Amino acid sequence: MRLFWIALTCLFSLTAVAMVPLTEALGNGPPIPGAPKLQASGYLLVDATNGEVLVEYNAEEPLPPASLTKMMTAYIAEREIAEGRASFDDKVPVSVKAWKTGGSRMFIREGTEVRLEDLLRGIIIQSGNDASVAVAEYIAGSEDVFADVMNQTAAGIGMVNSQFKNSTGLPQEGHYTTARDLGILAARTIKDFPDTYTIYKEKNFTYNGIKQANRNNLLFRDPSVDGLKTGHTEEAGYCLVASAERDGYRLISVVMGAATEKAREQETTKLLQYGFRYFRGQTVFAAGQPLPESSRKVWFGDAETVELAPTESLYVTLPLGRESSIQATLDAPDTLDAPLAAGTVVGTVKIMLGERVLAESPVAVAQAVPEGGVFKRLVDFVLRLFA
Repeated sequence: MRLFWIALTCLFSLTAVAMVPLTEALGNGPPIPGAPKLQASGYLLVDATNGEVLVEYNAEEPLPPASLTKMMTAYIAEREIAEGRASFDDKVPVSVKAWKTGGSRMFIREGTEVRLEDLLRGIIIQSGNDASVAVAEYIAGSEDVFADVMNQTAAGIGMVNSQFKNSTGLPQEGHYTTARDLGILAARTIKDFPDTYTIYKEKNFTYNGIKQANRNNLLFRDPSVDGLKTGHTEEAGYCLVASAERDGYRLISVVMGAATEKAREQETTKLLQYGFRYFRGQTVFAAGQPLPESSRKVWFGDAETVELAPTESLYVTLPLGRESSIQATLDAPDTLDAPLAAGTVVGTVKIMLGERVLAESPVAVAQAVPEGGVFKRLVDFVLRLFA
């Protein structure tokens, strides 16, 4: 093991680690106030890049999501397009069932065909139940089968406490999700489909001569907010999943079960303001970047030393003013034997704040080291006997 300094005076050392909340591993720096307590059934605030939880309350509680359900409907449609099984220009037939679906509507007409891109905007911007059913039937043949697709997709991306019964979020027994699962879905939407994610920030959409405004009013009040979705039923209350980015730092908030439309916006704003005011994200080391003072002795090679680099970028979320408090541990042999291929994993690096592991990555040989000649190998053999 070797100790070495990194940028921002972060000392690498060998430290026992434990999993503790980020706000309890503050280190030295300005005081961080307690998280805001919201008037809502459940809520969550996370760093969109690494999923670090900054605030949570009842985040694992199964709750009715209302039209937040349409985030999953849109996600599946976006995936179909991205993987080539559908296109924006597909003409989607409108069934009687889709046309008759009540609640918020895009106002598509039975017997017509609508471009899939228009339906996607109808789902995301107008929260159209009719558009959601039409897309569900087009992709899966029926809304019941589409619900199975929704549940399989949810399980595949780590939404472990969700069950979908329909594509709209209209009340139905056994239809639920959690604030945590919605945070996962929002992050995947942003990461997996960045081109279509831009639809979420569009402020209005006109179809069939009817112009409707995006129901996410924060788009009109906070220029850093660029998504995602609102929801409301009597059972679910007022819900909002939002994302905002300031100076390259993106947060995702989830508020479920607020009392009024205004309340869900106010509570969301409280979460975002707290996150941006008291936390920051940064990449300590980029993937492939040699770690400072990580040079290792190489035996039997045509080079004497080799540097080590993380195979994944080490991104961390830090409380305000804690940059100088983070430490890292490097666990790798002091010596290595050639030949070594570039990218050969030889250890692990962890970034820590107190006893809290913020990020970790395998470390690998940064440069290839071929085997040395016969004489070099013989010399190293003798030298290592006395090392």
